[in-house]
Amino acid sequence: MLSRVANTMYWMNRYIERTENYARFMDVNFNLSLESPPDAEEQWKPLVVITGDWPIYESRYKTVDKERVIYFLGFDPKNPNSIYSCITQARENARSIRQEITKEVWEQINSLYFFVKEGNEKKQWTSNDPRAFFKKIKEDCQLLYGMFDATITRSDGWHFGKIGQLIERADKTSRVMDVKYHILLTTHQQVGGPLDLMQWAALLKSVSAYDMYRKKYGKLTALNISEFLILDKQFPRSILCCLIHAEKSLQEITGNTAGFSCEAEKQLGKLKSELEFISIKDIFEIGLHEYLDGFQQKLNAVSIGLYDSFFAAQAQVQMQQ
Repeated sequence: MLSRVANTMYWMNRYIERTENYARFMDVNFNLSLESPPDAEEQWKPLVVITGDWPIYESRYKTVDKERVIYFLGFDPKNPNSIYSCITQARENARSIRQEITKEVWEQINSLYFFVKEGNEKKQWTSNDPRAFFKKIKEDCQLLYGMFDATITRSDGWHFGKIGQLIERADKTSRVMDVKYHILLTTHQQVGGPLDLMQWAALLKSVSAYDMYRKKYGKLTALNISEFLILDKQFPRSILCCLIHAEKSLQEITGNTAGFSCEAEKQLGKLKSELEFISIKDIFEIGLHEYLDGFQQKLNAVSIGLYDSFFAAQAQVQMQQ
């Protein structure tokens, strides 16, 4: 497979997954804000910080409030990670590899793009309750995932796309958990209280994990919720489950089933093994925020390994040929 096509398929799926997850971020933060003290900056600034977009936001805006943050993360064309920018990039990537995807996938990406564009034109960020808009984005992205899985041959291109989706999902699951860390109640006496548990429940719902969590654990506790979202091997949005399936797709591409044959396999295998041999109590001893921050840095190393192993190296070979 051409390096350009592999790279484009990889990033198309990352952008789609990022689109859905930014919608999830704002949905959970809006829900949490309904149960929190009415301090706009305290409630909405952490959302920008944990997405990694704070330097861009700070360079453009002097104050933090709900409307500005929703516009910046949802609709701002000057923010390269906004929902509008991500779905625009996904559509352009899909256009450049039109022959590699199906009519159904292309039409769904197009439909999602025009829905977000219409929301931008209608200034959806000024709505008193934008949750219906974000819900529609999540549903359309999930429909797109189904089409991608149901209509595209399991070739290297499909696997590169799947790896992009899973790496992005693992990263954003870790970041949506960080939303809870940044909005933690300020007094230790309230941790475990009704408001704290309501926030954890909202967090589970934001990643569509509430029903499956209750089926497995029943009672809501910070320890069990963190274990479910980080270390569960069967829930599709858990961090470990994402890495397990990303490694399987990578092995399908390389044909390697033991050890590692490239830097990408090495970095991904190390990170997956680390999660397989750590307990949630170990993570809490390190500190949940500190562990998630370290995980995000290691996941970036996996992304760099993928680029060096496939996209950059193959591009150089093709140019020489």
